[in-house]
Amino acid sequence: MGPDFPTSARVVIVGGGVMGVGLAYHLAHEGWGADTVLLEKAELTSGSTWHAAGQITHSTSSFGLGKCVDYNIGLYSGALEKETGQPVTWHGCGSFRLAYTEDEMDWLRHTLSVGRSLGFNIELVTPERVAELHPFYNLDGVLGALHTPDDGHVDPTNVTMAMATGARQKGVRIIRRCQATNITQNGNGEWVVETNQGTITCEHVVNAGGTYARQMGEWSGLQLPMTSMTHHYFVTEPVPEFQGLDQELPVIRDDKKVSGYIRMEQNRGLIGIYEKTNPNSVWHDHCPWEYENWLFDADYDRVMPWLEESLNRMPIFAELGLQRDVHGAISHPPDGNPLIGPAPGVRNYWCCCGTQIGIGWGPGLTRELARWMVHGAADISMRDYDPRRFGAYATKDWQVIKAEEDYCLRHEIPFPHFNRLAGRPIKPSPLYQRLKDEGAVYEEVYGFERPRWFARDGVAQEDHYSFNRTVVDDLIAAEVKAVREDVGIMDVTAFSKVLVEGPDAYALLDRLTANRMPQKVGAIILTHMLNRRGRIELETTIVRMDEDRFYLVCAAFFEQRLLDHLNHQRVNETVTITALSDSWSALALNGPKARDVLAACTASDLSNAGFRWLSAQQIIVAGHQIWALRMSYAGELGWEFHMPNDACLDVYDALWSAGMDHRITNYGSFAMNAMRMEKAFKGAGELTNEVTLAEADVLRFARNDKPYLGKEHTLNANLPWICAYLEIEPDGRADGHGGEAVYLGDQVVGSTASVVFGPTVGKVLAFAYLKPEAAQVGTELTVLIHGVPRAARVLGQPAYDPDSLKPRQDVLVTA
Repeated sequence: MGPDFPTSARVVIVGGGVMGVGLAYHLAHEGWGADTVLLEKAELTSGSTWHAAGQITHSTSSFGLGKCVDYNIGLYSGALEKETGQPVTWHGCGSFRLAYTEDEMDWLRHTLSVGRSLGFNIELVTPERVAELHPFYNLDGVLGALHTPDDGHVDPTNVTMAMATGARQKGVRIIRRCQATNITQNGNGEWVVETNQGTITCEHVVNAGGTYARQMGEWSGLQLPMTSMTHHYFVTEPVPEFQGLDQELPVIRDDKKVSGYIRMEQNRGLIGIYEKTNPNSVWHDHCPWEYENWLFDADYDRVMPWLEESLNRMPIFAELGLQRDVHGAISHPPDGNPLIGPAPGVRNYWCCCGTQIGIGWGPGLTRELARWMVHGAADISMRDYDPRRFGAYATKDWQVIKAEEDYCLRHEIPFPHFNRLAGRPIKPSPLYQRLKDEGAVYEEVYGFERPRWFARDGVAQEDHYSFNRTVVDDLIAAEVKAVREDVGIMDVTAFSKVLVEGPDAYALLDRLTANRMPQKVGAIILTHMLNRRGRIELETTIVRMDEDRFYLVCAAFFEQRLLDHLNHQRVNETVTITALSDSWSALALNGPKARDVLAACTASDLSNAGFRWLSAQQIIVAGHQIWALRMSYAGELGWEFHMPNDACLDVYDALWSAGMDHRITNYGSFAMNAMRMEKAFKGAGELTNEVTLAEADVLRFARNDKPYLGKEHTLNANLPWICAYLEIEPDGRADGHGGEAVYLGDQVVGSTASVVFGPTVGKVLAFAYLKPEAAQVGTELTVLIHGVPRAARVLGQPAYDPDSLKPRQDVLVTA
């Protein structure tokens, strides 16, 4: 160990690519510069960063990612160089994303609306406009294009070096040629980073290891799902037609024909390809530590169909040779989204890795991670990037299957509710095959298979993709109608189910929940847990099973988040926390005939007097003792049944048999979502780490007469936005998908979070985060859906059963 090698720090970042350096830069801007050390085993950018093509575009349908991209472009196009004095070589040439089919055009129309909600310079243009700005591209078959004039590309090494300069200027210590060899946690909860130059103890450790990140996680007993995939781009010989151009040609993103991008590289052409078949994954177990600035030999056979088409699309390249090929490895997580946030099950181990588009996404995401680390919450929703969205099911073999699938989907149309089918089923419920035989089309949530909808009446049992309504919407409407008029049953096993018990269980939960805890055994509450910044960590239902025994139910993908929140907030409390999700199943029975069906299966008193609304008790069904919770996400008379897995099939069969005289129907998550929107129940899309209880307009679930974590920050008076409930004029074709721009007059005042057609009420319904002046009940607004403005109005009560009488209805008494 050298005399200047640090032995301690608040933060140690391991990895010197654009992600690690970006985090160091942003931690410095959040005030932690002097307390941060970054270690790089070789030279900065020597992993995946240096060989990136360096492009970035406003063309994204993700609201949160759009915020990151906009920040990144501002950073690259002037702010970073102005701050640090270091050149970044920004090429602000703009870009086009082409569409050849109506489905692609619908994708661009939706992206246009999301971009407008974010204030982007973005427009949908004709092929003639593309030809004006890019006269060399073969536009045969092109219907239109999305033009984002502020896009461009940048030198990846220069960007990273400039951020490193900015980090150093604010006190960050960057140590090169320092290879980490182990990361462990000591008894005090501090992290110990062993290196070839010495050992550093720190409060926070960050894995920014790029293609090494997964094996680095294994040092600490962590499973961080990602796989290295190889990607080609090619640089041509000098292009005569590029000589003497007044300005650089826009980047062309041609998803259908090229499965990639084409742009100028000085006076040469650059062609990047994500082949849609035969993807190549490498280093399944171990990325060699000695690799530095590593590239693979080009595999022309694998990419040839798309390379040939790129020459057809750019005829001026056809007679030129390829002067350079770049074939490097990039990390791909199972769902394509990077791992940004806390590692599962441990405290103060942060992931900043798994990023397949580091230049395009990196600085914005690392800014949010820095805010998360320093202040306790990011300023955009991090749900899609939270490493805890995966569970133990994400084994190495499965990671490879999913990464290869993701690679092939990089340039496919991202249809709403796109269903990634590779490596499935992962965690089928006891009803999986039974419901599949009944027509269930499944989706995967936290490894579980959950029915989306049920194929009937000759409709194919498969996903039907479109940005517009399809035949599936008619089936969803039929499922909703069955629940509203008779009775429906749904497999909700995918819910996270956690048991908290022990003498201090009540005390722990009481100080972590905003609502009043259930006081009596059998009582149920809906409540929210907040982080120290007052933002919503998660929403959960709590059932008091006994004096010191509580059962928590929340959305499937929040399971590890819930477990970590409970464990990290414990302060010498004697509690046992047990995840029951894999060993317990759950069913929902809803509809006006639900009591009749259940009464035929149990001897328990199901009247309001015997089984009150928002209460739970153990009952016997089909010979099994199960927990019945009288509650309804559908807004109808209903119960949820929670039970060990071995009881589920028997209970389902008993309920189904009893329900046949009442026209019982299976229904799925799509119908459930439509019904919760008709009832104005906010869901995970509205209740994110971006917002406080006041901003989400759910303060009715918080108590002023008790302390709870984050209380002083969630009761904010000066609200930047409020979650409003809207009805939108239907057009019978397209309903919206979230992220659409909302206008008051000609001013953008917010964007939608969830949008769905409510078949019972015949209205398109939405939640939208709006400026307070636009969120007043009765305000007339406009929502831009598929590029078309649609009239909207703020509602003051649920569109269906506004007084919530149906769930509370009692047994009918007849003379």
